[in-house]
Amino acid sequence: MKRAWPVFLVFLAMGFGDVVGPLVALVKDTFQVSDFVARLVPFTGFLMFFLLSVPMGLVQDRRGKKFVLLLGLAVALAGAVLPILAGMYGKAEVAAGDLTKFYVVLASILLLCAGATILQVCGNPVMRDVSAEGKFSSNLSLAQSVKAVGSSMGFLLLPLVAKPLGLDWSVQFPIFAGALLVALAACLPLQLKAEVRDPNSRPATMASCFALFGKNTFILTMVLGIFFYVGAEVCFGSSVPLLLKEKFKMDLSQSLWMSWSLVFLPILVGRFVGGLVLRVIKPALFLKLTCVLSLAGIALVFSGNQPLTYTGIVLATLGFANIFPLIFSIAVDALPERANEISGLMISAIAGGAVLPPLMGLVVDCCGKNQIAGFAVPFAAVVYILWLSLSQASAARKA
Repeated sequence: MKRAWPVFLVFLAMGFGDVVGPLVALVKDTFQVSDFVARLVPFTGFLMFFLLSVPMGLVQDRRGKKFVLLLGLAVALAGAVLPILAGMYGKAEVAAGDLTKFYVVLASILLLCAGATILQVCGNPVMRDVSAEGKFSSNLSLAQSVKAVGSSMGFLLLPLVAKPLGLDWSVQFPIFAGALLVALAACLPLQLKAEVRDPNSRPATMASCFALFGKNTFILTMVLGIFFYVGAEVCFGSSVPLLLKEKFKMDLSQSLWMSWSLVFLPILVGRFVGGLVLRVIKPALFLKLTCVLSLAGIALVFSGNQPLTYTGIVLATLGFANIFPLIFSIAVDALPERANEISGLMISAIAGGAVLPPLMGLVVDCCGKNQIAGFAVPFAAVVYILWLSLSQASAARKA
């Protein structure tokens, strides 16, 4: 654990990329832009995951994991500093009709999410390097709980820090910058395992990454598992506030606070507990159990009963908590010599967060604006992951 603590700071920094969720409402309110323009913020973030993941896996294969790790922290730091230079550090005064600072925020999110993408590509295999034998899955789940802390800051800094100090939401940028500086300083002396390449092997290429799909179905099914998992989690994060507001008649402020309590807090707790459970339970078995828990939770949401719905949301998100590190660690442990390429493919699959939520919205519209009906989309996604968990053992042996 002593060698791993700088990498836990890296996972905290990864969470800053998730600030795109709460920023939609904040940006819309501050700059008085349309819904469409405000939603350019999360679109920009997911675009970075889609565009950069595989190329950064290739850079990592050539330059090494530490180079990419430091690059990701530097890019994210540039994203946090940019709004500060534009005067947004707790008092973001915006003149009516002036969108200059909005474009600064958009550029900041692009860099923060680009940095988070780069850190996702290298952070997961780096954790394998600094973990003791047999502790990779456990440490990765603990690291994901630290990432959840970073993700929650976008929701909590405004009510817990900014408002008590008489500041606005842009106070998050200097806080992010400070945390990124600490992480960068901690990682500079980090010693990783020597990356020894077989002299007869060739460096990874874009073609070799996608060739993994053609050699066997194992990697393809695992990458699709990440795609559907991220899509399901984003569906919950974006739809639970609407469900609470429209079905149970909460105001927007109440629904946001309740959503954090029902979705993000259980994910944080679940990842921490998962890290402990994985010290005694094998990853393959734990993946099956988490899928069953998620499906049971979503089934309770379909009841439409308020207490059962709350219980279902908590159970589903507790189940979601460890799916990403479980799928990732199972895939990398099956083909450790292809870790860089697998990592790039896995992180590119985070684009599922841009695909499934609109599909969920389409289901809601087709069912007469019934928010509960839309949860069929994440339910179907988790059914796929359950199938994956039941079939992956034999597939991993063939990989």
